[in-house]
Amino acid sequence: MQGSANLNVMIKAARKAGRSLVKDFREVENLQVSSKGAGDFVSRADIAAEEIIREELMAARPNYGWVGEESDPVDGKDPTRRWIVDPLDGTTNYLHGMPHWGVSIALEHKGEIVAAVVLDPAKDEMFLAEKGQGAWLNNTRLRVSGRNRMIECIFATGIPFGGRPDLPETLQDIARVAPACAGIRRWGAAALDLAYVAAGRFDGYWERGISTWDIAAGILLVREAGGLVEAVVPRVSPFDDGTILSANGGIFDGFAKVIRNV
Repeated sequence: MQGSANLNVMIKAARKAGRSLVKDFREVENLQVSSKGAGDFVSRADIAAEEIIREELMAARPNYGWVGEESDPVDGKDPTRRWIVDPLDGTTNYLHGMPHWGVSIALEHKGEIVAAVVLDPAKDEMFLAEKGQGAWLNNTRLRVSGRNRMIECIFATGIPFGGRPDLPETLQDIARVAPACAGIRRWGAAALDLAYVAAGRFDGYWERGISTWDIAAGILLVREAGGLVEAVVPRVSPFDDGTILSANGGIFDGFAKVIRNV
């Protein structure tokens, strides 16, 4: 894929942060004897990765705004553009030594995501998209799956943890979806869940209580791969609602009805 100058800046930042995270990931196993110690270590790795990304992006585009998971937002001199970054999506997986986590970087222009990078350093997979240019995995063009029967589909979701108040709703969702499909996966990294929908590995994905930086890049990946994305509440932005529902066009309406319980 021949990306724009902005996309190339994003790729460079993601790879640099990914190398830092991979280096630290090799040390996580040695820290498992102390959950507090490991947690502190991963927190430092997360913050360090965000600093790397921020330095790279802001050096290249100092007038753009910034929204990152680990730092305060910044209003740029250019009010129409901002970076939206999750430096370590799948922190709990990372903490437990499981190689399923990623770096997510999106560029927003006038309220719309126009470029996206989701890097899975452990598997050397980089998912890319630009508005109107399609979605790509490394050098391969992506398309959402072509399945049109829910009973043949695999769906992904996130299950709330730590007593979050949206747990009952999610369990109700699962109770409705599970009998109607071929399986549900909870892999613990929202950006990669959406990237997998774009790649046709998952047929659909939904989640409640999600943050903008978790889904910004993934939304563009799915749309540029031919899929659909909405909030669980119709006619509301996922960024405003904190919920997301995505699937290929063949099953989207039926999947949405199940999740929305209508």
